[in-house]
Formats: sequence, structure tokens, C-alpha cells
Amino acid sequence: MSVNGSPSGQQPTATYDSAFLKACRREAVPHTPVWFMRQAGRSLPEYRKVREGVPMLQSCMMPELVTEITLQPVRRHDVDAAIYFSDIVVPLKAIGIDLDIKPGVGPVVEQPIRTRADLARLRDLTPEDVPYVTEAIGQLTRELGATPLIGFAGAPFTLASYLVEGGPSRTYENAKAMMYGDPELWADLLDRLADITAAFLKVQIEAGASAVQLFDSWVGSLAPADYRRSVMPASAKVFDAVAGYGVPRIHFGVGTGELLRLMGEAGADVVGVDWRVPMDEAVRRVGPGKALQGNLDPTVLFTDKDTVEAKAGEVLQAAAGLEGHVFNLGHGVMPNTDPDALTRLVEYVHTRTAR
Repeated sequence: MSVNGSPSGQQPTATYDSAFLKACRREAVPHTPVWFMRQAGRSLPEYRKVREGVPMLQSCMMPELVTEITLQPVRRHDVDAAIYFSDIVVPLKAIGIDLDIKPGVGPVVEQPIRTRADLARLRDLTPEDVPYVTEAIGQLTRELGATPLIGFAGAPFTLASYLVEGGPSRTYENAKAMMYGDPELWADLLDRLADITAAFLKVQIEAGASAVQLFDSWVGSLAPADYRRSVMPASAKVFDAVAGYGVPRIHFGVGTGELLRLMGEAGADVVGVDWRVPMDEAVRRVGPGKALQGNLDPTVLFTDKDTVEAKAGEVLQAAAGLEGHVFNLGHGVMPNTDPDALTRLVEYVHTRTAR
């Protein structure tokens, strides 16, 4: 194992001293590193051009296309890290779950998982199920050189929510009904998903990813006691499974202000913070020993340059005392965002925090 957690021979030091990885390790940085969730996507005209006519899930399985899309925001915005272009349901599709990503809707599961018999459909994921991931990450690490690549996966709770509901939900009524009403089935479902998620992250790390992010996008719908009892064991299992690689592990969810400490305790090295909690308050909630990531409100980017810089300055000021800070938005880049606003924001953060 090399110093940045990737296998021997995969440029062991190329990304190790990058500002992004230094911040994740809570070391001194030349400037606050910046990347954006959904930086590769619909906000970029070049993305829309190469994705034209290609369904989302199909695009995730085409290594050349994945490489191009992942690199686009690095070229355009000069961000400090790339994030692997994929979708959280890719590993579920890879093991044979009948699902599709419907435009304007999101992932839709043909037969939701509602009973113990349904668990049999969730078989183990192997590297042979996702050869396109290994191939794309190999291409990407060669292209990126010293720029780190972040691998990612959906967390067990969020994947379970899609599987049980059959698609996106505002209330999670079926998922929560299982969690409360059949806790044994729920625990077994999340444990199975933890194994699949861990296997998917391992493929990415072994192919050369320098860090990984676990997206628990919908876990903010839970009370802390329910999270600790019914979700945290599965998330911890994922983080534990990849701990030996030595790569930074980031944990992010939306509306998780009440869960920040627990999300760190689950095993994250870096805790993502959405825009609802100021960074100085977030560090108090998370506690010592963790870097933080965030947390400009994505809608700020629809204002003028001076306002964007003022609001970004507030984030940087609130984060001034952190052991490690990775600048990001509080959620993903919105599709109608002006790409030039993102480019200017990266330049502003780099200039403002140059040491």
C-alpha cells in the first residue's frame, strides 16, 4: 500500500502533497482547497454536449465518456480535486436490480424491496461487475496527475430509501415504516447494502482514487436517536471496510445539522456540512479530530460577483479556526448555475486564502 492509499505503482506520491489531501489530513495548506459536488454535470455546456442522447446509467458505464466528464470541471474551474462521475445507484444496477434513472424524476426501482425474501436480490458486488469503473479510474489518474480523484458511493440509508420506496420520496414513509416496524429486516437490509457499498468503494480506491465520499443524501430526515440505532452501524461498517487503505473518508448528508457529531463518529475523517449550520458552529458540534467540508449555499451563485465573494468570505471567516477545511457548496451545483461563477469562486477562494 502506498502513502496515499492507492496500490503500489500507482503514482504513490503524485497526489499526496495536494492541498486537498493535506486539508483532509488537517495539515497546513498553501490555500484552502475547493471542489464542488456535482461540478461535473448539467451546469456545463460541454457536459450537455457529450451526454446528448446518452441515458444517465449508460453514460456511467462508458469509461471514455466518464473520463471526459470527470475532467471537464478540472479543466474549466481549476478545482483542487476531481470527483468520479457516476451515480449512487450504479452498484445496485450492477448486481441486477431492475432500476432506471428517469429524467426529471430520479432513480426508479421496478420492484421495491419490502420483504425478507426480497433481500435475496441484493447479492454481493465484485470488481467483475463494474469493470468500467476500474478502467475509467485508471484513465483518470493518468490524466489528472497530481490532482486527486475522489471516489464515491451512496450510503446504506439513502440506498435503502430508494429501494424500499421504489424511487425518490419526500416522506420516506415505507422506509421509515420498515425501520420502526421491522427493525430486524431493516438492519439486515442496511447491512447487506453496507457490504455492497464497501465493495464499490474498494474497487475505486484500488483503481487509484485518492479519497472517497459517502453520500447519505436523505439521512437528515432522521432524529439522532434513530440514526444512532438504525443507520450508524451500517455506515460505520462501510468506513471500517476501507480504513486500511489510508485514504481520507468524507461523509456528507443534507439537513444533517443535528447529526454532525454522529456522522463523524461513524468513521469519517472529513464531515461535510450543508449551508444551514455555520462552519464555526459545525466544528463545535462535530468535535475535535475531524476536517470539515462546505458550505456555501448553492443559490448564492445566482447573485452578482460581489455578493458571491462576500458570502464565500463569510464561510471562510467562520472556518478560519478549523484544523482542516475543504471549501465546497452546502449541496450540489444547480443545473442553471453560470459556470463562470464557479470559476470565479475558485479563484477567489484560492487568492483569499493563499498562505
